[in-house]
Amino acid sequence: MASTFRRTLVGVVAAALLAGAPAARADMTNEQIKELLNELKLIRQALEKQAAGIPAGGAGAPADDKVSMQLPAGGVSMGRDDAPLVMVEYTDYQCPFCQQFHNTAWDQIKKNYIDTGKVRFINRDFPLDFHENAKRAAVAAHCGNEQGKFWELRHVMHVNADKLQAEKLVGYAKDLGLDVAKFSTCVLADKYKDTVEKSYAEGLAAGVSGTPSFILGRVENGKLQGVRIVGAVPYNAFDSKIQEMLAQSGK
Repeated sequence: MASTFRRTLVGVVAAALLAGAPAARADMTNEQIKELLNELKLIRQALEKQAAGIPAGGAGAPADDKVSMQLPAGGVSMGRDDAPLVMVEYTDYQCPFCQQFHNTAWDQIKKNYIDTGKVRFINRDFPLDFHENAKRAAVAAHCGNEQGKFWELRHVMHVNADKLQAEKLVGYAKDLGLDVAKFSTCVLADKYKDTVEKSYAEGLAAGVSGTPSFILGRVENGKLQGVRIVGAVPYNAFDSKIQEMLAQSGK
């Protein structure tokens, strides 16, 4: 049992280290490396809690990566409603791996598939318990959406994943031209707490246990039939899977 857990832990840590492109890792600053090591330490602590039977804010993902789930209602999306494929991202704004996906793969996915009408992208919240600023940031994103600045604030928060304290969020809102008083009241009131928690529960039901996690597939009879993709995998991996699914759908 212990040896199985240790192998699982090694596998998770190795996957995390290998998630990004070699060039991205070579360009890391000392501060980014420190942040990554801290993240791996937190992942280890969470896994140890799971091994001891203590809930750690996420369930283990099923061995089968195929997913059949109800298409998320509401939320924030980008792209054509009738796009042949749907990609749902479960994200944590404080997660350095989510930051890595955003910095290395997001722009290409948006340009080549979302903007061209081939993929509809749905943003969902999955703030991890060991990230002290993640839930607040998720709420802040929805508060920004009230003023039509969701995607702009999402970008700023991902780029500044290690700087999401309350005063920083207010500064980002000001820089984006938001009504700061309205934004601050929304965040302080935790106005979208239930929305964030519902999204988190939905992710657990879909087998999500870490971030970033993606469900990519086709909508059939109101359900998203697809596969789960876990981690900050490089753009080429997304590109290959999207091309494969588009070919299957004849698009």
